[in-house]
Amino acid sequence: MRTNKITIIDTTLRDGSHAVSHSFSREQVTAIAKGLDDAGIDIIEISHGDGIAGSTINYGFSKEPDLDLIEAAGKVIKNAKLSVLLLPGVGTIAGLKKAKDRGANMVRIATHVTEADIAIQHIGWAKQNGMFVCGFLMMVHMASPEKIAEQAKIFVDAGADYINLADSAGYLTPTGIRERITALKEAVDLPVGFHAHNNMGMAVANALVAVESGADYVDATCRGLGAGAGNAQLEVLCALLEREGWNIGADVYRVMDVAEEVVEPIMHRPQIISSDSLMLGFAGVYSSFLLHTRRAAEKFGLQPRDILVELGRRRMVGGQEDMIVDVAYELSQKK
Repeated sequence: MRTNKITIIDTTLRDGSHAVSHSFSREQVTAIAKGLDDAGIDIIEISHGDGIAGSTINYGFSKEPDLDLIEAAGKVIKNAKLSVLLLPGVGTIAGLKKAKDRGANMVRIATHVTEADIAIQHIGWAKQNGMFVCGFLMMVHMASPEKIAEQAKIFVDAGADYINLADSAGYLTPTGIRERITALKEAVDLPVGFHAHNNMGMAVANALVAVESGADYVDATCRGLGAGAGNAQLEVLCALLEREGWNIGADVYRVMDVAEEVVEPIMHRPQIISSDSLMLGFAGVYSSFLLHTRRAAEKFGLQPRDILVELGRRRMVGGQEDMIVDVAYELSQKK
């Protein structure tokens, strides 16, 4: 067994929210959170797929208030940290305070890969109020390793406890992951984490390469549930890391049981790499754009892949979901 501990972060109840149209109930949240906590998962993240206050017409409404779901999870989690996601501009410090009051003791503050500076105030408030804080850079395929290191230093100076890189489009191959994690480890004196998407079928492989390159934290979801083709599959990743000798501190059998007995029955569909999901990775498009793109394609009589290619060409990023309809309309006028 390798001596260094790999911290596992389960985001089934956050990124997985995209795949079930943000329909998690209190009962489902309670069952999943308790199962993961009993299995020894270190951190359990819960919020709307687009973070605190993401329940809007733009991103999709949650079936139940997210704060109620956070509170429900907090009541059954005994050992793990309870984390929430916050995207500055969507979520606010006021919203983060409410989440903390309901039981969250950790926050991951996520920005586009070149916009770390918009998180400085949020990180400062969270640290001043005793929360464990992660600076989370999204869409890292859109920046060089050097640029990523530069942006990460903004999080460091703001007081973050660790830095996380997210391949939000599932675009990168192991070479790109290795370059970025290695550069970040050399640039900052903080732990580093990685969040994978599976649009090109590389999520588990990329997560393993991130760990081998020095990542201390790694994200995954039960059954791979998540936006686009989903995330690194938790039970697979845990089994792989344990077999390779990494110390994950989780019970692989219990993790497998939660995925099969608790999460799988509530999935709307199997988490597969459909043609549309593959196009997200191929074009380098934010994974949560998928359902919005499908709706726009149906409305305007288009192929989703044509919209996705155009979104990629325009380098659209998270937060621009409302522009998908505009792009679809423009394409329909050219038919």
